[in-house]
Amino acid sequence: MSERLIPLGEIVTTHGIKGWLKLKPYNPDSAILSSTQKVFLEKGDVRSTHCLEASRIHKGRSFLKLRAIDSIEEARKWVGSILSVDEDQLQPLNPGEYYYYQALGLDVFDLQGRWIGVITQVWSKEGGDIYVVTAASKDYLIPAVKAVVEKVDLPGRKLIINPPAGLLDL
Repeated sequence: MSERLIPLGEIVTTHGIKGWLKLKPYNPDSAILSSTQKVFLEKGDVRSTHCLEASRIHKGRSFLKLRAIDSIEEARKWVGSILSVDEDQLQPLNPGEYYYYQALGLDVFDLQGRWIGVITQVWSKEGGDIYVVTAASKDYLIPAVKAVVEKVDLPGRKLIINPPAGLLDL
């Protein structure tokens, strides 16, 4: 095991009376977790390891059932917690794909090699993902689309963008 925990989403509420939890995933397009997978819940300074008993998607929402959480009372304790998995348990990706957490900390440059800032957040929005790029004096919102992102260099820890006129002036 890598011992590096990757946050996948937040537990936002309970579902039913048998201990099901509703997960708001950071990446709504990510695959559902597999049964028997070990997951971690973190709330404040408390971390707890659980075995995933079942997961499902219903009407576009993600629901989880964790072993030993069998009532609404037990489930309520974990509302507001962050659900994470060990990095080794992530599903393999196709070439050219990457997980959101891998983009965090990438240096962002334009085509002329000018440093724009560092990716500090990835927002998943209905219209597409947005990189929050933090510079010394401001934050930039960069659409994570092929028309703007020229190259993602994970080993080199950089992202090259071709921003349309005015994007960096907002």
